[in-house]
Amino acid sequence: MGPLDLAVANLTSAPVLAFAVGVLATVLRADIRLPDPVYQAISMYLLLGIGIKGGVGLREASLEEVALPALATIALGLTIPVVAFALLRVLTRLGPIDRAALAAHYGSTSLVTFTAALLFLEASGEPVEGFAATLLALLEVPGIVVALLLARRYRSDGDRWGEALREVVTGRSIVLLVGGLVIGLGTGDAGYAKVEPFFGAIFSGVLTLFLLEMGVVAGRRLGDVRHAGPGLVVFAVGFPLLTGSVGVLAGHATGLSVGGAAILGVLAASASYIAAPAAVRLALPEANPGVYLGSSLGVTFPFNLVAGIPLLAALSQALG
Repeated sequence: MGPLDLAVANLTSAPVLAFAVGVLATVLRADIRLPDPVYQAISMYLLLGIGIKGGVGLREASLEEVALPALATIALGLTIPVVAFALLRVLTRLGPIDRAALAAHYGSTSLVTFTAALLFLEASGEPVEGFAATLLALLEVPGIVVALLLARRYRSDGDRWGEALREVVTGRSIVLLVGGLVIGLGTGDAGYAKVEPFFGAIFSGVLTLFLLEMGVVAGRRLGDVRHAGPGLVVFAVGFPLLTGSVGVLAGHATGLSVGGAAILGVLAASASYIAAPAAVRLALPEANPGVYLGSSLGVTFPFNLVAGIPLLAALSQALG
């Protein structure tokens, strides 16, 4: 399947079309947002489901298979926020606190982008290593920590920084992902078969509903990006392509399959909108949410859904 075919397949998938409907709803000023309890329940379902499936895959993998990709993932998590912080200084007029907030979001990762990439690669016939969810969990925290350390150079509020770090480590994303990994490791294929109708058969449908909500949220943030200037838009589109390409290269260099390398590229290209906003809200309350959420959720997230995932999959196929 060529790059154009990959792009068309992604654009016409139910989750991406649902996201587009959500954005359109904001233009039409139609209220189709999910009730908050439903949104929270769907978030928990996606996190736990990904974790359980990842744990089952991790149980079947050897240490030799996981070690190098895991080290590469951690290295990406430590490097990406530093590069983002430096590039934003060149491309924008944002102050160090807003740049650090953005670095935290781009240094972490997006569960839903990861999930959409898994479904896309599955539809494309590219198998992915079962322990891919482990890489997702590994990339969630380091980038946020590094970004908060960068911001700490410009502030003296160490207590709030420590509270934010605790929020990241004990937050819903990490607890559910790691908890799911533990469940999957413990139960294996036999145990997962009993819950597969819930965590497997309807997973794509639940993701479609979640992306409808994300489309509404993203549509409401697009105006914030315009006020931040064109440099931020250039960053929000160009930086994921840069980091995603490095992620794909790292995946191939560490022995991942074509699908696995594409997933590592998508993880490196995505931006957090669950764990990072919670940490930034606590540690950097003076940072502008319109800037970091507008960029990560309003520009990078839809860009990855529409173009980033098929482009990185095509790059991985070419290298493979």
